[in-house]
Amino acid sequence: MRITLDVPDEIAEGLKDLPRALLESFPLEGCRSGKLTEEQVRRVLGYGTGMQVHGFLKEHGVYLNYAREDLEQDIQTLRQLRESGHGAE
Repeated sequence: MRITLDVPDEIAEGLKDLPRALLESFPLEGCRSGKLTEEQVRRVLGYGTGMQVHGFLKEHGVYLNYAREDLEQDIQTLRQLRESGHGAE
């Protein structure tokens, strides 16, 4: 999708850095409202890793939706990795 915004020239002069800010505001609000996933944010912004997305979101006061169930699942995964010999000791 292509979005075009027409801004009068006299206003556009002072907004030279705005294109990146506009690009960032779209996925930021999308994630904040729950309409976009972290993966979608990563793709829109062109980040290579989820850690970059987490840093970006944290900088803008949007924190991960990490529920108790997520923690329990991560603990279970870690246990399984350790038991199979793939986890860190």
